Amino acid sequence: MVFSLENNTQRVGKLGKTKFTKNSVKLRIKLCETLCPVMLKQTQMQTSRKLIDIISSKWMLLCLLLCLVLPLAIGTGLVLKSLPLLKTHSLGKLITSSNWSPSDGQFGFWPFIVGSLLVTAIALIICIPLCLLASIYLTQFAPKWVLKFMRPVIDILAGIPSVVYGVWGVIVVVPFVGETLAPRFHVDSLGYSILAGGLVLAVMSIPYILNMLLEVFRQIPVELSEASLSLGATKWETIKHVFLRKGRPGIFSAFGLGFSKALGETMAVLMVVGNVAQLPHSVFDAGYTLPALIANNYGEMMSIPSYDSALMFGALLLFVIIIAINIVSRYIIYKAELV
Repeated sequence: MVFSLENNTQRVGKLGKTKFTKNSVKLRIKLCETLCPVMLKQTQMQTSRKLIDIISSKWMLLCLLLCLVLPLAIGTGLVLKSLPLLKTHSLGKLITSSNWSPSDGQFGFWPFIVGSLLVTAIALIICIPLCLLASIYLTQFAPKWVLKFMRPVIDILAGIPSVVYGVWGVIVVVPFVGETLAPRFHVDSLGYSILAGGLVLAVMSIPYILNMLLEVFRQIPVELSEASLSLGATKWETIKHVFLRKGRPGIFSAFGLGFSKALGETMAVLMVVGNVAQLPHSVFDAGYTLPALIANNYGEMMSIPSYDSALMFGALLLFVIIIAINIVSRYIIYKAELV
C-alpha cells in the first residue's frame, strides 16, 4: 500500500512537471515571437552605431595625420627644389652674402632676411602695445555694447584683402613717410621704405592679434578679479597681477602667431616697401622681403640657371624662420605656464 502511494505521488509529480514545462515552452515561444524583432532591431542599431563610431575615429585620425604630414611634405618639397642651388653654392655664403645678381650667378639672401625681419619687427612694435591695451579696455573697462560693436569691426578689418591695404599704403602711408616723417629726421626718402611696410603691416596685424587677445581674456574666470578686488586691490593692480598673469601663456601665443602671420605677408608689403635688393641702413631706406622676392620674380627669368632653385631656397628660408619663431614662442609659453 505504501509502495503504490509512493508510485502515485511520483506520477502526479511527473505530470505536474510535464504540464509546467509545456506552459513555459509556449510562453517562451510567445515571448520570442514578440521580442525577437525588437532585439534584432536593437542589435542592428548597436552594430550601426559601433560602425559609425569606428569610421568617425578613423576619419579623425586621418585628419590628424594629414595635419602632421603636411608641414613635412612642404619642407621636403622646398628642400628638393633647393638642392640644385645648394650643390653649387655654400649655405653660409647664400645666407650671409649681400650680393644679389642672378645673371652673374650670385644669390645673396642677407638683404631679404634683414628686410623681412625689420618690417615685421616694426609692425609688431607698433601693434603689440596697441592690441594689448585695447583688449584690456574692451574686456575690463568698456561697456558690453562697445565690445559687441567692435567685434564686427575687427572681423571686417581681418577680412579686407591685402591688396586693398597695399593701395591704402601707396595712397596714404607712402606720402606720409616721404613728405612728413622723413623731413622731420632730415632724411631724403621717396616714402617707399621699410617704415612704410612696417606701418601697413601693423594695421593688417591688428585685427588678428586683437581678436586672439580678446578670446584669451574672455576665458579668464571673473572670480579671480572679484577675489582680488575684495582683498583691497585696485582695478589696475588686479589687471597687472591677476589678469595679465593668468593670461600670460595666451598673450605670448597671440604674439607668436601674429609674428608668423606678419612675416609671411606679401602683397601689401610688396607695394610699399620699395623692392630694392640692398641692405637697409635705416627705416627710411627701401628694402626687399622674402615673400615679395618670391612673388615678384617667380615665373620670370626662369632661363637663368639656378634662379628657380634660388627662389625656392628663399621660400625654404622663410619656412625655417617661421618654424624657429614658433619653437621659441612655444618655449616661452611653456615657461610662462610654469610661473
